[in-house]
Amino acid sequence: MYADDRVLVAVLKRKKDYEIARRQLWYRIPQGRLPRGVNAEYIAFFLSGKPFRERSGSIAYFARVTGLELARRRDLLPEESQRAETIYYKVQFRKLLQKDPPIQNFPARPISFIRTTWDRFIAAESISDLYSAAGFYVDRVYHALRC
Repeated sequence: MYADDRVLVAVLKRKKDYEIARRQLWYRIPQGRLPRGVNAEYIAFFLSGKPFRERSGSIAYFARVTGLELARRRDLLPEESQRAETIYYKVQFRKLLQKDPPIQNFPARPISFIRTTWDRFIAAESISDLYSAAGFYVDRVYHALRC
């Protein structure tokens, strides 16, 4: 884990998607939502909605990305016929780890995808911390080399 490792924060809205992530160790992202690609060493999950109860509204899990492929929705979720031809990134990863404490969404703001770095992710207490422009995060080389 390096400070500059890239972290992609994605949203889990359905219990079914959480169970796939937990048991099968993959997550789907519509290719059209990330036209520049996934490009991350880690994926983190913002839990949204009633299925997640006390952890809803927080980034509670993360995992090391191990693979990436393109697949049609019908191949990933054959029992769901809507948008069957849509192409998705299938992001594969290692075991889900809990972020303790979870990163809170306070003040509440809408979340879709967030790109951040490992050092910001580990230090963050709230979603706004993931966007920090503090000198340490912006000028890493200077801070790494100074004595």
